[in-house]
Amino acid sequence: MTTIAPTPTSTPRVTPRPGIGGSGLGATIRQSFTMAYRGLVKVRRTPEQLFDVTFQPILFTLMFTYIFGGAIAGDVGSYLPTIIPGILVQTVITASVVTGVQLREDMDKGVFDRFRSLPIARIAPLAGALLADTVRYAIATTLTFVMGWIMGLRPEGGFLALVGAGLLVVASAWAVSWIFAFFGVIARTASSVQGISMMILFPLTFLSNAFVPADTLPSWLKWFVDVNPVSHLVTAVRDLVNHGTVTGDLWISLLGAAVIVAVFAPLTVRAYMRKA
Repeated sequence: MTTIAPTPTSTPRVTPRPGIGGSGLGATIRQSFTMAYRGLVKVRRTPEQLFDVTFQPILFTLMFTYIFGGAIAGDVGSYLPTIIPGILVQTVITASVVTGVQLREDMDKGVFDRFRSLPIARIAPLAGALLADTVRYAIATTLTFVMGWIMGLRPEGGFLALVGAGLLVVASAWAVSWIFAFFGVIARTASSVQGISMMILFPLTFLSNAFVPADTLPSWLKWFVDVNPVSHLVTAVRDLVNHGTVTGDLWISLLGAAVIVAVFAPLTVRAYMRKA
């Protein structure tokens, strides 16, 4: 009796795509940037996601400048060095709420269930979302300065100081986005994330020196404005833009951003890893 040997089958060769698969710190970083690119592609396909960082800086700059300029500074031109840094901080910090809202929406739609099945680091989708949002902050920063220039602002600090102020605001917004990313992970709905975030941001941004001088406020309110971290950030940006000087408010802002990341990054990652 003749035995027929089975025909050997060859295993198909799989060529991994760049940024996909692998382990270690280097692979995690590559995968995080791949997820960030996914976020940018998502924005390109749904450009209305950029409305808050495109139309809002233009609308707020025009509205607040012409409404309060004459009453606070006597004329629009004199008010621009005060209001542009305030509008910049208010717009970019508010834009960081979207990080938590979109994170919650992706988790509700099952997008992260799909990510869980991919050979990537579990932290990559979260890190990628945070990285992609820095592009949104940069757009808002650029448009606010451009609007200020069109309306007559001429920063005396120079171009490098202007860039430094923009980087400071973007870094601070990225740090604050960790707070809203945490809410995005633990909250039940995207609307609740937005509601909680606005309850935090509205007092911090409007009860600050972003729009009016703190000296004009009642003593009890002035105390809150003086210790408000948003006021320190606005003052640091004003000093850079208008005078090109680095003051203690800049270091306070950087320290505050570092503390936020040190506290909320581990909390967000821990909560995320439980669900991802």
